[in-house]
Amino acid sequence: MTTIDWTSTTISAAGAELHLRRGGKGSPVLVLHRDIGTLDRLDFYDALAAKHEVLIPDHPGYGASPRPEWLMNVRDIAVVYRAMLGTLGLNNAALVGLGFGGWIAAEMATFAPVDTPALVLAGAMGIKPPQGDILDQALISYIEYVQAGFRDVANYAKAFGERPSSEQLVMWDLCREMSFRVAWKPYMYNDTLPQLLTGVRTKPLVIWGDDDKVVPRSAGEVYAKQLHGARMLTIANAGHLIELEQPAALADTINAFLAA
Repeated sequence: MTTIDWTSTTISAAGAELHLRRGGKGSPVLVLHRDIGTLDRLDFYDALAAKHEVLIPDHPGYGASPRPEWLMNVRDIAVVYRAMLGTLGLNNAALVGLGFGGWIAAEMATFAPVDTPALVLAGAMGIKPPQGDILDQALISYIEYVQAGFRDVANYAKAFGERPSSEQLVMWDLCREMSFRVAWKPYMYNDTLPQLLTGVRTKPLVIWGDDDKVVPRSAGEVYAKQLHGARMLTIANAGHLIELEQPAALADTINAFLAA
């Protein structure tokens, strides 16, 4: 795999200070991470950056991005990211959203329904599942919640170690607190989003792990139905955290989709 040089910087956008990692060359791709935050380096990120310029911000209030006191909901985060892309002169960036980040990406697409070149949603939250429920992290520990994202719990240890560091545990706890602030009532979905998606005219792809225990597949089927021209693909041997269990398969799928 090509060695990717990643840089980190801070970007001011719409009243927020965003920690941003960038790497690779080519057409820009904004990758939006999950509600558990993200590790700084992933094979999945490197594989995308081998073909594209990849931008990975920490959401406001997550990771290294401080929490704006005024930020109230997921749509606020989506507006911040639209402002960030404008500041960077990257209004042509494709959007790749993972889980909670998929919800943010979907909201961003509704703001610019004909100006979003491509939209990839992997296990996206944001839709109330017709069958089943999004796993409520308030009912279990943040460690159990992360473990539930894996099809094979052995992959949890590969990603985070048998005993995650104290820093990682603190980060998961802070991410959970922020998620409760912006996505609590209703929990992890927006009742108006399905209707707004019908107006989006982008190149859409919906991806799901074949054993997602966090977001029911029925939510993905709604995304695929509401987004004009969308396809829904399944990644084998993956739970909710596809990028950690099947990074090559996910990156190959997205790279092929963006190149088509």
